[in-house]
Amino acid sequence: MELHVDIVSAEGEIFSGAAAMVFASAEMGEVGIAPRHAPLLTRLKPGEVRVRKLDGDEQSFFVGSGVLEIQPYVVTVMADTAARAADLDEAAAVEAEQRAKEAVENANAEIDIARAQAELAEAAARLHLLKKLKGNR
Repeated sequence: MELHVDIVSAEGEIFSGAAAMVFASAEMGEVGIAPRHAPLLTRLKPGEVRVRKLDGDEQSFFVGSGVLEIQPYVVTVMADTAARAADLDEAAAVEAEQRAKEAVENANAEIDIARAQAELAEAAARLHLLKKLKGNR
């Protein structure tokens, strides 16, 4: 049995294909999705989405935030931002995290603070994924 997986962002489709299993950072924690999973709709936290293909190889993606929709044989990730993990730039991620930290420190309105904290969480998640991938090489 297999799942059909679609990972899309505002920029376009990042991945579409068959998979044996999908792992994602949902708002309530890490979820593992296999064929015949119960239907579920949940928000995603910034972090990694891993797709285990039918041959056992895994492909990693970074999603900033978004929505995860699970049907028994279909998984759809609708992300605000998404990228293949292999395409992430560590220097840009470090710079984004530094800018986000400065924005949190200098924010003076509640809206600015919330936006800066969300940007910091996304930058930290991107760096965490890069460090994890670097350790696996």
